[in-house]
Amino acid sequence: MTRETGSATRAGAVQRLGERWIREPAGPGGGSFVCSPAGLWPALAVVAAGARGETADELRAVLGVAEREAADAVTAGVREPAATDALGVATRVWTRVPVPREYREALADIGFGPMDAAGVYAWVREATGGLIERLPLDISDEMLLVLVNVLALKARWEEPFEPGNTEDRPFTDAAGESRAVPTMYGTRGPWDGWTVRGTHVVELRCRTERGGAAPARVRLVLGEPGAGAADVPPAAWAPQAVRTRLDADVLSVAVPRFTLRTNVQVTDQLPALGVRVATSAAADFAWMSPERLRISQVVQETVVKVAEEGVRAAAVTVLAAPGSAAPGPQRCRHIAFDRPFGIVVLDGSGELPLFTGWQEDIPAEG
Repeated sequence: MTRETGSATRAGAVQRLGERWIREPAGPGGGSFVCSPAGLWPALAVVAAGARGETADELRAVLGVAEREAADAVTAGVREPAATDALGVATRVWTRVPVPREYREALADIGFGPMDAAGVYAWVREATGGLIERLPLDISDEMLLVLVNVLALKARWEEPFEPGNTEDRPFTDAAGESRAVPTMYGTRGPWDGWTVRGTHVVELRCRTERGGAAPARVRLVLGEPGAGAADVPPAAWAPQAVRTRLDADVLSVAVPRFTLRTNVQVTDQLPALGVRVATSAAADFAWMSPERLRISQVVQETVVKVAEEGVRAAAVTVLAAPGSAAPGPQRCRHIAFDRPFGIVVLDGSGELPLFTGWQEDIPAEG
């Protein structure tokens, strides 16, 4: 398998996981939410690398990989973010039980160390640049192993919104309540727009800060009135074959300035994703530890902030185990994100959903 093929396979697996995840009742956070499919997938893949038997088969069905191929996929996935500008990814494991040398060597880019709660909390703050200040769960004495995956992005728009153009404009939430919120407005940004079966997708381009790295792709997704989170965000990564370009030369947008923050108790949603054996007493992670381990908790905290200058986003996923030509006449198109809409941040390839959010309520800043 070539590197390009492996990357596409991982991206497809993360897309499928994300699509299943956001179909949970009211989305993974309920109402407005933001989550990171690209943060959950590697956390599960690291433990899938240590799985055996029925546990490995189950995780392979969910993730597309298990056992040794999961270790290879995690290693490649840890290194790939370097190709996306302003994106940082880190994964580390803290443990109270021995971890076999072969397992650690197969996951050479993953840090391993003895359990240290204070060290975990400090590591999370540093890795997210302070966006997430602490672990989204408390480390108890019963936890034999804690795995933490962090994604952090701080990107500037290629052409920022003019702060002077930001003004209060109405936003209507899913319940029909309307309220004026600070809304950014622009008409000359380097934006692309298309539709996917009636859903509008607008890509706000980010600036490249270092040579050779592709900027992250931020896509705002507006469905038909009444469309929900299960159907709208996936249009952001729909293939080219189903996209229809907007019939316009100039695209103007109105986007609320907003912050989405969600703490998702993923543990309760694992059965719906197809993970059951791995959380039971029958779980087999023999290659990961000589102790009998099972997945007891999976929690993810994610935040996305969108403002005039750019986007900041971070996700912490914790898995715990006990035991330029002159223009002619122009056609103008305006899209106002003034009702429930989605936001999807993809890697530089435009394939891997790093962050997926749904703004259903009146936008809040923070």
